[in-house]
Amino acid sequence: MKYLLALIAVVFLFSCTTQNKSNYSKIHYEAGACFGFCPMFKITINPDRTAVIDAERFTFTDGKSKDDFSGTKEGVFKATIKEADYNKLVSMLDSLNLKSIKNYYGDKNVTDLPTSHLKITFADGTSKHIEDYGKHGTEDLQAVYEFIEGLRKSQTWTKVD
Repeated sequence: MKYLLALIAVVFLFSCTTQNKSNYSKIHYEAGACFGFCPMFKITINPDRTAVIDAERFTFTDGKSKDDFSGTKEGVFKATIKEADYNKLVSMLDSLNLKSIKNYYGDKNVTDLPTSHLKITFADGTSKHIEDYGKHGTEDLQAVYEFIEGLRKSQTWTKVD
């Protein structure tokens, strides 16, 4: 009986200390301007799921007229990304094979598209920067951009500045 209790205690201790170790020490995404009402913001997501979003324009509000461009910056907000959403994002990034995809996508002959920047810092200290003019790099990259951009509406953000 005491061996059974000892085994249960050991299993319990190991289960308490096991964590999902992320391959990423920082996920940073920037959504740039276009000749319209594209959301403009920068978001940084840490492996502990804390996130900061620096909201410039149309991040949490929709633009309706050209006067909306002269308004004040929306501000800086923080949140803790829901665990399921963070895990989905990590899974999407893992499936991209980030270290082997191109650093630049886009066609500069079109002049009114937004540019996105996806900057990943890996747990080993290396990093990857993908610049995508038009946000159409690959189908999987588009899905990542859409998912990250959706976080601004699907999480509970608190204004800090």
